[in-house]
Amino acid sequence: MDVFTISVEAYEVVAHILTLGYAAMAASLLYFILTKNDNMPKYRMSSVLSVVVMVSALLLLFAQQRSWTDAYEFTGTAYALREGADLFTNGYRYLNWMIDVPMLLIQILFVAGIAGAAFKRYMVQFSTAGVLMIVTGYIGQFYEPGRIGENLVWWLIWGTISTIFFVWVLVLITRVIREGKKNMKGSKAQKVFGNILPLFFISWFLYPGAYLMPLLLQLGIADYGFSIVAQQLTYTAADIASKVIYGVMLNTASTILSQEQGFEVKA
Repeated sequence: MDVFTISVEAYEVVAHILTLGYAAMAASLLYFILTKNDNMPKYRMSSVLSVVVMVSALLLLFAQQRSWTDAYEFTGTAYALREGADLFTNGYRYLNWMIDVPMLLIQILFVAGIAGAAFKRYMVQFSTAGVLMIVTGYIGQFYEPGRIGENLVWWLIWGTISTIFFVWVLVLITRVIREGKKNMKGSKAQKVFGNILPLFFISWFLYPGAYLMPLLLQLGIADYGFSIVAQQLTYTAADIASKVIYGVMLNTASTILSQEQGFEVKA
């Protein structure tokens, strides 16, 4: 099959994966709204930013799911690109990440107890590294194998540039979590907060893995259907882990800290 025709199974799995993605964000949106006031005011901005992230992810992942279902029509044996339809693109994900990534990175600063000049420094570095990582990756995805304008060299070049900023983010988040753990010494929240680091590394490394999935197509290892299922599954798993689970862990840590500091939830 060419890139304009995919199997019924591949079409349905991608549609279901994308639906799972925005449904998870919708459920998490409700969670963060309902639990925001379980935290002291100084920690609440972390939950507020999680709410913003969920709204952004919900809307843009819904748009991507619609893009997928609108692009193809059933032929009786498979799904083919609908005449006059736009090609399916990961662009919606990148637009979502352009909003979400700086917020995801900044929100941890409130729970880590970082303030003053250090807070401002980290905020600028996180925002700069995060946006540049997403923008360069967004440019690169236009050249990925399977697209009409595919160009392996440019796809890898832009992916490499994006990875440089990706590594910068990992270095910064490692520093922040280590500083946060020191600030939480003696608190039960320290263990929960410390566990964010392995979660962060695992979930964030899924993104470059998903970016490289089209190599399966380029190398003849798999057809378009398999490679796009693998890519969308990996991206969605990464989104849920890096936004939902990450946000829940931050909220759990801040709730523990609030309770230890004498905060009581008003009925």
